[in-house]
Amino acid sequence: MPLSVAPRTAPSASEIRQFADDIAYYLALSPRQLPSKYFYDALGSALFEAICELPWYRITRAEQRLIERHRRKLIERVQPSTLVELGPGSGAKLATILDASPSWRHVSVHLVDVSAAALAAAARTLSDGGRVDVFTHQAPYESGLAAVRRSGPANGRTLTLFLGSNIGNFDPPGAHALLRSIRGGLAPGDALLVGADLVKEERKLLLAYDDPLGVTAAFNRNLLVRINREIGGDFDVAAFAHRASWNAAASRVEMHLVSTRAQRVRVSRAGLEIAFREGETVWTESSYKYEPACVVAMLERAAFRPLEQWIDDEDRFALTLVEPA
Repeated sequence: MPLSVAPRTAPSASEIRQFADDIAYYLALSPRQLPSKYFYDALGSALFEAICELPWYRITRAEQRLIERHRRKLIERVQPSTLVELGPGSGAKLATILDASPSWRHVSVHLVDVSAAALAAAARTLSDGGRVDVFTHQAPYESGLAAVRRSGPANGRTLTLFLGSNIGNFDPPGAHALLRSIRGGLAPGDALLVGADLVKEERKLLLAYDDPLGVTAAFNRNLLVRINREIGGDFDVAAFAHRASWNAAASRVEMHLVSTRAQRVRVSRAGLEIAFREGETVWTESSYKYEPACVVAMLERAAFRPLEQWIDDEDRFALTLVEPA
């Protein structure tokens, strides 16, 4: 079975420059921010996989139940010969979909992620079955999709997967731009499957992003560890606390790092020296939550036509299947 060469684990010089430039830009904003795409170094990816196993983070299990329940109908409806997954994680959900049709042969799978560790893990998971050709693209979603398109026209239909409520990490304009980019690469007969976490009671939302074991806190603070290691930061990681809050007006959970004392931080490759006040926050991630009809409306605005929507009522999660309008 063809398997693309394992992605690099060490960032290139250009990636380091981009990382430093992004950190300099986002930390200069008011309020200060850090881009969440940099969470996923090797340790960050491992911590996120651990988060998915926590009893308080129910997104992964809810989505997995929906996939297991509806995968045969999904495959029968689309009949894809090429699958593209954005942010595949461990590859387990895509493997579940592939298992819906044991007679499949000559299926091509393209995995797109910024995390080399996640791509390597997903490629191993999917290559174990021996029935698919796996190609990895270590890149942000938009440029990864462009790389998939440059690899040549797909034979037959393409099913693109955007699962794990990853769409919720984008603000509304960013989500629209990404969905339009996905739409631009699809042909008649192709389809997109989107997983989206739904609004639920605040207590459950906050437990999912501020778990009692502190795994999510470690995931959040690991971004500072990465800055220290890769671009010459001197963050005292212990001097920043993790905070999750629910912004009901914007329908999103926000994650922040909070300076626990007045302190100065330098990031040499970014040319930064910052004075933090005690209690000053750095906004690291947003996770938007939806109502089912809002998911459909978001996809329709991006020129998709809804085909199916499956909802897990127990944990409030939706899978929505659409085609190009």
